[in-house]
Formats: sequence, structure tokens, C-alpha cells
Amino acid sequence: MTLDLSTVIKAYDVRGLVPEQIDEGVVRALGAAFAEVVVVPEAAGGPARAVVGHDMRPSSPALSAAFADGLASRGVDVEVIGLCSTDGLYYASGARGVPGAMFTASHNPAEYNGIKLCRAGARPVGQDTGLVAVRERAQTWLDAGAVPAGEGRRGTVGESDLLRDYAAHLRSLVDLSGARPLRVVVDAGNGMAGHTVPAVLGDAAGLPALPLDVTALYFELDGTFPNHEANPLDPANLVDLQAAVPRAGADLGLAFDGDADRCFVVDEKGEPVSPSAVTALVARREIAKELAAGREPVIIHNLITSLAVPEIVTEDGGRPVRTRVGHSFIKQRMADEDAVFGGEHSAHYYFRDFWSADTGMLAAMHVLAALAESDRPLSELAAEYERYTASGEINSRVADASAVTESVVATISAEEEAAGRPVEIDRLDGVTVTGSDEPGGRWWFNLRASNTEPLLRLNAEGADPAAMERIRDRVLALIGAAA
Repeated sequence: MTLDLSTVIKAYDVRGLVPEQIDEGVVRALGAAFAEVVVVPEAAGGPARAVVGHDMRPSSPALSAAFADGLASRGVDVEVIGLCSTDGLYYASGARGVPGAMFTASHNPAEYNGIKLCRAGARPVGQDTGLVAVRERAQTWLDAGAVPAGEGRRGTVGESDLLRDYAAHLRSLVDLSGARPLRVVVDAGNGMAGHTVPAVLGDAAGLPALPLDVTALYFELDGTFPNHEANPLDPANLVDLQAAVPRAGADLGLAFDGDADRCFVVDEKGEPVSPSAVTALVARREIAKELAAGREPVIIHNLITSLAVPEIVTEDGGRPVRTRVGHSFIKQRMADEDAVFGGEHSAHYYFRDFWSADTGMLAAMHVLAALAESDRPLSELAAEYERYTASGEINSRVADASAVTESVVATISAEEEAAGRPVEIDRLDGVTVTGSDEPGGRWWFNLRASNTEPLLRLNAEGADPAAMERIRDRVLALIGAAA
């Protein structure tokens, strides 16, 4: 029975079980299709080239080699950069000016793998930018039982190591060489940060040592994730880091996900610093740089980041631009607005200086630089950016997400109107309702349906814990009643 590729090719990437859904035959077909749909057309008659990298999962080397073979079968010269983080692959695509493919399933369990594709300059490949055409072409070949032979010359497949170049580029964007000494604990979760952190923040790639004392947690590359899931968005996976930071007397802690493109921060007390606070902190630094260069600073943030983000951006002289959730939307708006920086609630951080792609490592370096420039601990520094209280994402299983959402919004709107407190409603991504309690405690909540599961996602925020809890609990009660 032929695999239905729509079950593994999602809105932004490829992801599935190995070998049940993804094997070397499938990815070889996807490599040939990617060559025909994206790589060769972008070459516009010139030499067709691409870069391919992979994470530490046991299945990654063989799968990435099969994909490279598929590319080469269509005349593409492939540069295989081997072990790398996802932002390391984006670096290669940007620096080389060629399309790329990263083999990773990010924070998913060991039995999964996947592919993140990009056009030249690390531009995203998603459903609306070529991924559907790649899927359809590969599906035709898989249904027929064979990928047809390519025409013309076969491409070459060579190997190179770009880790030092990647590290040097990041260091050129945030100079930590003259910073005051800092002690930092890093939890790599047995993921690719165990490969990149020693190169960027240490001297493993041959770059000069920085004034950083790094305590390593789970730096051993192990795609079976023996210690905890490489998903710092789940608080359970931050526990070890939170304990290690005060025990080591460290100034802060950093946690990366499996492919090391997301970074989470904890302060010297072991308390998490919200990604919204990190977004605002980095935005403030990038705004100052843009103003000094005489440019208008534009900062992108998605609609689930804290209200503090657009407030601080505006106060500092920048222009905030609000977008839907999802990296393809952020990257598109980054390009459209020539934005210097963008941040998401999920700890993805995007930089114009990094081809508008996301890199958790660069965000971490900004946090280190900001802390080094301050004489205060991170808990005090971060408090400037923590103006509101957030609920975090809460998922509810519902049969009809749209119907439940409309019921909740109608009820809340009627209740607030009756109390003389009309609300604001917008439908940029799901439904966001913004209101205010007496005597002026501002709050908002957003309801979005999952694209893949029968779940309704709630995010809420209030001016203080009581305001957040009131709206959170009221919305959850209405969801339960409507479901």
C-alpha cells in the first residue's frame, strides 16, 4: 500500500514515523521532487546547488544521504554539511545563497524524523510556497512504484563542515568578547545544542574563548533522548535546568530544543523568563541599533505574545507589527516590512541579520550581552519586561472548535457589554477578545483551533494574576459547557 504523503507533509515541514511513514525511498523521491520544483528553477539555467544537514537522530544520516541522492539525480550539486542545528542549516542556505534541507523532527520522540526545507537565503518552503507541489510530484512517483531517471548530467555530492563559519557569523552579530564574566548552565537535552554551544559560546571550533563559564547538561548527542524530551516548552523538561542554575551559582540558564532553533531562558533563581520578555529585551537592543543607523525599527510579534511587547517597542521608538502564529507568517512579514527582528511565544526568534530566519542561539547571545552590560541580576532585568501575567497555552478537546469558539465569544461579549465594559474582537488568527476589568485591569484571550487535532487552544493574559485567572477560568468554564 503506497504511503499517502499528506499524512506526513504538514503546513511547514515533513514529519513522520521511521520507517513506517518515512524511509529512504520516500525521501529520495522527495529529494528529486524538491530539485525539480524548487532547486533547478531557482538556478535559472545556472548551476543548480543545494545544502543538506541533519540532526543526531539515529535515522538522520541515512535519510539525509538518500535525499541528497535524489537531488543529485536531477543534476543538483549537493553540499552535505552533516551534523548541524536547524539554524546552522539556515546559515548554510543564507551564506551559500542556495536552497537547503534539514533532517530533524525537532522535539518529537526518537522514532520520528522529518525535513525542514528552504529556498535560497533560508526563505521558507511551506504549503503556499512550493511544499504542495513537491508532495504531489513525489506522490505520483511513489504511486507508480519508481522515481523516473533524471535527464542530463548527474549532480555531485560533497561534504563540508560549516560549524566554525556559523559560529563566527553569530559572534560577528553579538560581540561577547569584552563582556563581564558570566556563569551559564546550558541544557542541550541531548540535542544539537550539544554540538553548537561549545562552538559558539566556547572554543571547540577554534574561535577565541569568551568570558563565559558554561556548565553543560546533557550535551551528549543522543536522538533517543535518555534524560528528558528536548522540548523546553513543556515545564517538566526545564526542571533539571531550574535546579542546576542556583546550585551552580550561575547567572542564568539556557535550554534548547532538539534541533536547537528554539531557546528558553531561566534566571539566576531558576525561574523561567517568558519568551515574550526575551522578545521585548532583544527588540529593545535591535531598536537602538536601528535608530542609531537612522532606520525605522520594525519589530514583528505574533498575536499570542504579551501586550508588553508592542508597548515596549512603541515606547522605545519602534513600530510593532502583529502577525498570525507560525514561522511562515512571521518570515513573510519580516520580508514585507524589512523588519529587524521578530519573536514568537514559542521561543522562535527571527533576525534580519540572519536572513530573517529563526535562531535561538543568537537570541541567547543577546540575553547574555544584555545581562553582561547590566549590574543587576537577570531576575531584576527581566522584570522590566514582565508587565502582565500569562496563562500559557491550554488545550481543550472539543468536537466543533468553531462552534465552541463562537459560543464563548458571544457569551463573554454579552456579559461585558451588560456590565458597561464593551470588548474588542479581532479574527486575525482564531478569535482574540480584549477587555478591561474595573478599575482598569486589562486582559485578553485568544482561541485557536488546532490544525491537526480536535483541540481548541486558549491563551489568556491579564494585568495581574487575578485578572488573568478570572478570564481564563471563565473561558474554560464556557468551553466545558459548550463542548
